[in-house]
Amino acid sequence: MTATLPTERDEQAVSAYVERLGDTLTDAGMPRLASRVFARLLADDDGRMTAVELTEALDVSPAAVSGAVRYLTQTYLIGKERERGSRRDVYVVQADAWHGAMLSRDRLLAQIEAGLRAGVPAVGGVDTAAGRRLQLSVAFLEFLSERFGALEGEWEARKAEITSTWPTTT
Repeated sequence: MTATLPTERDEQAVSAYVERLGDTLTDAGMPRLASRVFARLLADDDGRMTAVELTEALDVSPAAVSGAVRYLTQTYLIGKERERGSRRDVYVVQADAWHGAMLSRDRLLAQIEAGLRAGVPAVGGVDTAAGRRLQLSVAFLEFLSERFGALEGEWEARKAEITSTWPTTT
């Protein structure tokens, strides 16, 4: 196995990439600034930045960053930690950020499923068009929940396979 030398970061290329990924995420439905903040954290080497650092890196207001990180923490795409020995918050993206976000969606879908299920008898059961529509929605969300459960184990095995050859970080 040949050792590869680390390449230098090109901050202009990183900034351009952050904007492109931000645009992609925005096109997919994520709020514009939340998309840029998430992309910037993903592209940051340690995935940790303060609000001030994000404000400077993205050339936006502190209030805008505050709203974006609130959205991202609520969707479990990033976390918030207290900087050791300081009162400043640090926003952190995990290497497997999408995994946490999808699991939070699974919990949300379970809540929606329970709400839909309660509506079936309220509208007259499956003998009514509304009851059938609600029951089909319940069945679909049950199906998704089953698949999420199966995918969880599959992903852990696949992730271990992918990362097994990566260098360890110090």
